[in-house]
Amino acid sequence: MKKIGLLLMALVLFSCKTTKTSGTSPLYEVLAERSTGGAQIKFYEIISEPNEFKMIKNDPALKKKIKPTDIDTSNFVILSAGEKNTGGYSIGIEKIEETANNIIVTIKEEGPKPGEMVTESLTTPFTIIKINSKKEIIFND
Repeated sequence: MKKIGLLLMALVLFSCKTTKTSGTSPLYEVLAERSTGGAQIKFYEIISEPNEFKMIKNDPALKKKIKPTDIDTSNFVILSAGEKNTGGYSIGIEKIEETANNIIVTIKEEGPKPGEMVTESLTTPFTIIKINSKKEIIFND
């Protein structure tokens, strides 16, 4: 009987999930990535000021993902691929690296592969990223 009790106790202890949290948030979070709704021109924009932040903060799809105080601790980046003739295009991040002085954002743009079926309509891909740092941002594309 003691063996069964010890076995059950061991199962309970080992089945409990233990995680170590450092209290820090990830360096970045992709808030939105869409094939339509972006601008007609290609650009990368950093939003770091409260008056610029209003546009993101008031977007119904993003309201649940950000807090009004995020502008004090984070920068937001809007990546727009510009207008494309068909579907199948996207813009996003390949990687984000933090150095002692800045954040390096490497951009990744993709288009349809040869022979891939795509929609025959104009698209304007864009991505919005929250970077949990107020360091200077440098873009690599």
